[in-house]
Amino acid sequence: MKNFLTILLIFTTLFSWSQDKLLTIQDAITGYHLYPKGLYDLQWLPGGKSFSQLIFNEEKSYIEVQEIQKPSGRNISITLNDINKSLSDSFELTRLPHAKWVNNREFQFVSGQHVFLYHIDLKTSKELPIKISDDVNSPVLFSDASGYMAHLENGLDYGVKGNNHSITSDTNGIVIGESVHRSEFGITDGLFPSPNYQKLAYYEMDERMVTTYPLYQLSDTPATAKMIRYPTAGSKSHHVVVKVKNMYDDSDPVTVKTIGDQEQYLTNVSWTPDEKYILIAIVNRAQNHMRLNKYDATSGEFIKTLFEEKNDKYVEPEHSAVFLKNDPSKFLWWSERDGYNHLYLYSDDGKFIKQITHGEWVVTDLHGMSNDGKYVFITATKDSPIERHLYKVNVKNCKMVRLTQGKGYHSVIANADKTLFIDNYTSINTPREVRIINASGSVNEVLHKADNPLKDYKLGQIEIGKLKGNSGDDLFYRVFKPIDFDPNKKYPVVVYLYNGPHLQLITNRWMGGANLWYQYMAQKGYVVFSIDGRGSADRGFDFESSIFRNCGEKEMEDQLTGVDWLKNLNWVDTNRLGIHGWSYGGFMTTSMMSRHPGVFKVGVAGGPVIDWSLYEVMYTERYMDTPQENPEGYAKTNLKNHLDNLQGKLLMIHGGLDDVVLWQHSLQYLQTAVKKGVQLDYFVYPHHKHNVGGRDRIHLYEKVSKYMFDHL
Repeated sequence: MKNFLTILLIFTTLFSWSQDKLLTIQDAITGYHLYPKGLYDLQWLPGGKSFSQLIFNEEKSYIEVQEIQKPSGRNISITLNDINKSLSDSFELTRLPHAKWVNNREFQFVSGQHVFLYHIDLKTSKELPIKISDDVNSPVLFSDASGYMAHLENGLDYGVKGNNHSITSDTNGIVIGESVHRSEFGITDGLFPSPNYQKLAYYEMDERMVTTYPLYQLSDTPATAKMIRYPTAGSKSHHVVVKVKNMYDDSDPVTVKTIGDQEQYLTNVSWTPDEKYILIAIVNRAQNHMRLNKYDATSGEFIKTLFEEKNDKYVEPEHSAVFLKNDPSKFLWWSERDGYNHLYLYSDDGKFIKQITHGEWVVTDLHGMSNDGKYVFITATKDSPIERHLYKVNVKNCKMVRLTQGKGYHSVIANADKTLFIDNYTSINTPREVRIINASGSVNEVLHKADNPLKDYKLGQIEIGKLKGNSGDDLFYRVFKPIDFDPNKKYPVVVYLYNGPHLQLITNRWMGGANLWYQYMAQKGYVVFSIDGRGSADRGFDFESSIFRNCGEKEMEDQLTGVDWLKNLNWVDTNRLGIHGWSYGGFMTTSMMSRHPGVFKVGVAGGPVIDWSLYEVMYTERYMDTPQENPEGYAKTNLKNHLDNLQGKLLMIHGGLDDVVLWQHSLQYLQTAVKKGVQLDYFVYPHHKHNVGGRDRIHLYEKVSKYMFDHL
């Protein structure tokens, strides 16, 4: 035990032992009623002194607006019947719409091709001079109610004050207005309206040079193949440009002149507040050099490089520039340059002013600045890597004040002027509590306290703690003990893992951040254990980037730290260890079963990466470089090369339409097993993509659970 620093952070039995209801597999997978209830569609109105939510009860459903600036409050309820009464006979909604607030008295909503503005006091609706195209889904409405923008199958569509426009391409392989670079670098969309909606910047991607890959449509008779373009590591990648269109005339769009390697990445697009310039973070294909460039939005001409960042491993900008409301000549920039994700202040000509946040912790969210510009409000891991709290940071002296109360995980929504915050709070002992707090941290009101939805169920004890890894890093773990736990008995263990970038499993949230399947297995007499090893998210650059050029190696070492801890517990049956994970976790499961044979008796690997040379350019080359640059690393991590060492029972599962980790990964592993005479079990969900959702997920976890029951 001398290699471990074991600190018990949280220990709870959760519920009285007198409760005896048990979960079914259906409860564990689709029992959403067994998770703590929250408030639905909770949002601030533009004025910042009122909020709205959707209320659902047995009697009726309605949109509630609560004005909190008055001592007694003023609640306004808008029912479906109210909205339908305000419409002509030609329109009738069948359910409450999502309200997009234009001001504190009016909200927009969509019905078919039509957009309406509803007044909550007058209870009237008026149709806006906007008509949405038939093939447009989920339009993004302008906040000033003047128009919309939306995606078409082959382009984009937008409307301004009754004038509708489309920008499309008939060329197969030209993609307009959508997310690019496989949605890496924080990219979630391809449309960037200017602050006052005068212009629209958008991505245009040419992927004609990218290799195609077939997704088999087995529901067709005979089966057909849908061809997708998938750039694999070391191969040709797509080319992207940013274009700018004036939304009020029919002039041709202007192409921003981002000269350089056509396979570079154009990320974190943002507008200057005056709408004259566009900022784009240009990342080279090697992903070790970023330039934040400034361009003229009218001509597309390059103005200057504001600053650059380099790293021997990689740079990964994921947030666009945020300009200050009180001083639009300055902006905040996120960077990991000192080893942790922090905020830096720059002038719009690229002059570095100061670092705003400091320390061995990461900023996870930026909520904005106070109107006077004195304070920045952030969510960060300053108090604990497994917690999230809201902090107020003094821009002048960088002093921080924590605003949220209670150990745990605080998800925050700020109002417009950052004077009030909705704090959605949960912890391992707190199902959910929704509060309104002010900029001093005082609780103005508790809006909602969730009941414990599992109070009638017999559940296992949960423990969250940390171990000291061989590297000296603290590694957080979570363990579920079987119900009716007896320390004198021996129990089998299922290790659930991911242990890859951009995901953290262990958090101080309800159920420790886990789902009900863990408790289902605990009810069946299993210990369920997880540990976040190096490579996991929100622990700083060195912790996450330690996997560079050799994915799986450091992660396996840290998983074995967890295994060694388990083996030193008197109540663990060391001959009955199982392991399960999906995606990166599937890669790790297969790695552990074949590269450390004999540790685990049973494994279930879902959607696993088998050969990194078959995975996408952006993600893989960040962590592994190219196959040409790192042949030893690719060979070492190619799990087909370790198949001879596989011991125990391994079930591999894949989605037949997986467009993230291509089906080819596990099929090649299966074919290699056949050639080598190695036995393994295999299952396919023909109509599912990278994960298995809906009712079929019950089937999936029946299969995973039964495999453990039968073989562990």
